[in-house]
Amino acid sequence: MSATVGAALAWWAANTPEAAAFVFEEETLDYATAEAWSSRIAQHLRAEGVREGDRVGLFAPNSVPWPVAALGVVKAGAVLVPLNSRFKAAELRKVLADAGADVVIADDALKGVVDEASTRGGPVTVVPFSAVDVLRAGPETSFRVDRAEDEPIAIIFTSGSTGRSKGVVLTNRTLLSIVFEATLVEAGFHRGSSTLLVLPLAFTPGLVWGLLMTTVLGGKLVIEKELSPSRAVRLIEQHRIEAIFGVPLVYQALASAPEFAGADLESLRSAVVGGAAVPVALLQAWAAKNVALRQIYGMTEAGGIATSTPVHEFREHPDTCGRGHIFTEVMVVADDGTPAPAGQPGELVIRGPGVTPGYWDSPEVNAEVFRDGWLHSGDLGVTDEDGRIRFVDRLKDLIITGGINVSPVELEQVVDAIDGIAESVVIAVPDPKFGETPAVIAHAAPGVSEADVVAACSEVLADFKVPRYVVLREEPLPRLPSGKISRTAVREQYAGLTEQYAKVR
Repeated sequence: MSATVGAALAWWAANTPEAAAFVFEEETLDYATAEAWSSRIAQHLRAEGVREGDRVGLFAPNSVPWPVAALGVVKAGAVLVPLNSRFKAAELRKVLADAGADVVIADDALKGVVDEASTRGGPVTVVPFSAVDVLRAGPETSFRVDRAEDEPIAIIFTSGSTGRSKGVVLTNRTLLSIVFEATLVEAGFHRGSSTLLVLPLAFTPGLVWGLLMTTVLGGKLVIEKELSPSRAVRLIEQHRIEAIFGVPLVYQALASAPEFAGADLESLRSAVVGGAAVPVALLQAWAAKNVALRQIYGMTEAGGIATSTPVHEFREHPDTCGRGHIFTEVMVVADDGTPAPAGQPGELVIRGPGVTPGYWDSPEVNAEVFRDGWLHSGDLGVTDEDGRIRFVDRLKDLIITGGINVSPVELEQVVDAIDGIAESVVIAVPDPKFGETPAVIAHAAPGVSEADVVAACSEVLADFKVPRYVVLREEPLPRLPSGKISRTAVREQYAGLTEQYAKVR
């Protein structure tokens, strides 16, 4: 089979060998280098015993080896499992167990985290970046093991509302469908297009819309280690960037950079924003630079972007996110599954060729989420009289902070384990920088402090999950007749939490 990511990389390497593929800081990898280096990585993995279908983790921050290591995993016929580089050992162990992965390519600085994760479960073989670096030099080679078009090539794990991470399966078929549709609806994605990535490669925007989209289209991906607003503005000009994506925090930071006012940003043909509520003033700031900053609605299960505001409507309808895409249908449905009338909120459901075939090893969840050919998002939306979709709220309890999902259940499990905590609930509260941030409300005994909660969470959870607000109360939390804690009642009681309580960090 030739309709694969590996085939695309090989073709560009043969036909545009000197074209820039990946740019990181001052270093550029051309297509010939990316093809040969990733081929040697693939061969190394096969020699180490990795076989077709094995899951291989990639645990590192954005860096030069990341994209070639990811491509090397796919070309070895294995299944790439990108891992958040901010994970602590307990978090890492959980995802590796859910994926059934016992091989991890890791940044040398993170090897200790992987080693600690190994002690919490089955043994994990580590391939350090230092070994990957050695493979950069060697004989020219082109090697790949192509998987069938409907077999997994990557699994992106997301936080689940039950506390168990869910692995979203990505196949060559779904990926190439996403790429094809993007070239039809997004002017910034085409043969040889240039994209700026200021988000982690390990998440859906970075992996799907950054690395894999670029590889298939033979484009150039400029990868930043972290968001530096002034530098990002300069890079857009320097590389004539055509596509950029991110959460509102990214665009607000760039718009606040001193260089923004005088920058020539008209090379940007696709600038989309999602993951949190988008202030109209922010859309207007970019419009003043002749950039159509447009809202999206999507989720990892739908390839990241299911619908976006058409360019010709971004000024008149800035709070909507289109009507779906050419091959991707998005509908608002009532409780009985029929289309909701205009103006009536309902659940957003999605179907299309870029929708995942399902979650990894989760038949019960698949049966619940995928019904009658539609992906049920658990999110609430509404349409106007012309069918434009507006995102309203999440039916699920996930907290989205800076565009990253945080499971309240996961935090509650940590907090409830603290001596003196009888019970807790975690809710989202507004945050001017991250959109939302976690807040803990706990029934606690005298002597337990807010610092105790922060310390316990910091020990086992990534920084973005650690609560910024902690409220300790002497009385029990409100409950439903079923005995469950009533999140609705807690939200109502603490509607003004950020105004009444100070941040704890």
